[in-house]
Amino acid sequence: MSAVLGKDQSGTGRSQGQTVGFMNKKIGYGLALAAALIAPFFFYPVFLMKMLCFALFASAFNLVFGYAGLLSFGHAAFFGSAGYLAGHALKVWGVPTEIGLVLGTLAGAVIGWLMGVVAIRRQGIYFTMITLAIAQLIYFLCLQFPFTGGEDGLQGVPRGKLFGVLDLGSDFTLYFVVLAIFVAGIALIVRTVHSPFGQVLAAVKENEPRAISLGYDVDKYKLLAFVLSAALAGLAGSTKTLVLGFETLSDVHWSLSGLIVLMTLVGGLGTIAGPIVGAFVIVILESKLGDIGTFLANVTTIEWFRSLGESVNIVIGFIFIVCVLAFRRGIVGEFMAYFSRKRA
Repeated sequence: MSAVLGKDQSGTGRSQGQTVGFMNKKIGYGLALAAALIAPFFFYPVFLMKMLCFALFASAFNLVFGYAGLLSFGHAAFFGSAGYLAGHALKVWGVPTEIGLVLGTLAGAVIGWLMGVVAIRRQGIYFTMITLAIAQLIYFLCLQFPFTGGEDGLQGVPRGKLFGVLDLGSDFTLYFVVLAIFVAGIALIVRTVHSPFGQVLAAVKENEPRAISLGYDVDKYKLLAFVLSAALAGLAGSTKTLVLGFETLSDVHWSLSGLIVLMTLVGGLGTIAGPIVGAFVIVILESKLGDIGTFLANVTTIEWFRSLGESVNIVIGFIFIVCVLAFRRGIVGEFMAYFSRKRA
């Protein structure tokens, strides 16, 4: 009888623990959303929108790397190509804003499908190198195509009106539209990860031969995840072009794919919040490191800090080394592990 009671009590304890964890997540999501809603009243809206676009991009990449175990160095191709197509459609074709975003998202999905069909049957470094090779091919195509503007980029992309009603010329108005796109994208990723499809992806990452032995068409699942990730990356790229009003070759270069890998690893691989935090950290460092160095120089009277703005890559590389050595799970992953140990 005591054994039965012990099982019941332990089962109840697990249920209560899961309930508490679920409530904590809901509270955390609510606080994050509240902070996002008031942020444009205290910070530059365009900079905040840029962070949201890269956070969505990193989260899309994390879907295939963190949850399916596919290390792609071709995600910049989806991000930049979608930005070019959306910008061209808005500027030259004069399509409505929402149609331009949809076209960019579809462009990312189609390129993702083509790349996935070629690369998905390979594993490990072979998969990574194939995605890198195809992405570089797309980079040179963007360099040569007339509508991209070549090295000058695509300039003067209009924001237009959303559904013909909402004027996006105001940074504040556009910010809340971008925030809605970001929240919708993250919600789709969360739903995917916690669906039966997401559980199969986790099984494939953990033990692919065993997943095959259970009768799952592993290549099909990986291809679907890859295409979904590419579509979300395309949505992020299209939104960024809408926000900034231009698109350049840097968004299709392989270095951006490497930067997204860095964002994901610094924030926390295989977590929902990790890529978001990592993207915020890296974008802030890239844009505000000079201001941070000036502040530190004024506080400490050490003039060397004023040169930090010229050493962005060195600082980001140093942070990456520290994270690899001291935060193997990333910032969010280490916090989650700490609180898990504390509850245990």
